[in-house]
Amino acid sequence: MPLQRWPARAPRFLLPLLAAAALAACSSSSISSLFPPGPDAPVANRVSALLPVDALLLGEQHDAPEHHTIERETVEALAARGALAALALEMAEEGRSTAHVANTATEGQVQAALGWNDKAWPWASYGPAVMVAVRAGVPVIGANLPRARMRDAMADVSLDVQLNGEAYTAQQDAVREGHCKLLPESQIIPMTRIQVGRDRAMAQAIVKARQPGKTVLLIAGSGHAVRTLGVPQHLPDDVKVTSVRLLAASANEVEAGEFDKVWQTPPLPEKDYCAELRRPAKAAPAAS
Repeated sequence: MPLQRWPARAPRFLLPLLAAAALAACSSSSISSLFPPGPDAPVANRVSALLPVDALLLGEQHDAPEHHTIERETVEALAARGALAALALEMAEEGRSTAHVANTATEGQVQAALGWNDKAWPWASYGPAVMVAVRAGVPVIGANLPRARMRDAMADVSLDVQLNGEAYTAQQDAVREGHCKLLPESQIIPMTRIQVGRDRAMAQAIVKARQPGKTVLLIAGSGHAVRTLGVPQHLPDDVKVTSVRLLAASANEVEAGEFDKVWQTPPLPEKDYCAELRRPAKAAPAAS
């Protein structure tokens, strides 16, 4: 119910009592909407404010340490409520799972079950969140399109119509930018198909893992969490999904954009991610 109006001439000492009475009459959900958790609120409080949802997407910046901390704390918050259906990962391939791994398994056993590639995805960054889920008896599942299927995806014309025309064009632009504008134009469509195929695979993993009254948590790069381009586009209409961008940026750079929420973290030192790709390859040493 809405907050009650108190008399304009109410004695000053009565105002706190009237306000307390009005708030007491509100439901907890009403109070949450009136006072949503701020950027400094504990992660558990921010997660609680998003529930209930069938799927929660955390779109990270892969090299931001604070994002991995938030991911672990999100797993902890959902597991503590008994509300975590599964932890789905871009960092492991579809078909990989800890479903048959004991909750007492070693980290090595968990990595083996997930087919973990430590060079691509440092276990030190993702292991803490994964192991919280394992210890809680919650399955951790690979959600990414397997590398063995990527060549087929590049030739799959059906992937061209998974997004509407405007969104597909925007996805192509994202592929250009993501590859530092170094891809030949002839590769844009095949690489866009891979991106769409990966988003669709992650969505399918969420659908398979969903449970009534619980939440599937997906950890992926922020591009996969964009509502108009990424995983949400491939989920059935009956799946309630919330997309959160984890953004390492200063306050004046924060924009909600294509996400339901933005959780800000301190900015990282500026880095030119394309510089390494632009450098000419070093010549091989001459044979002696």
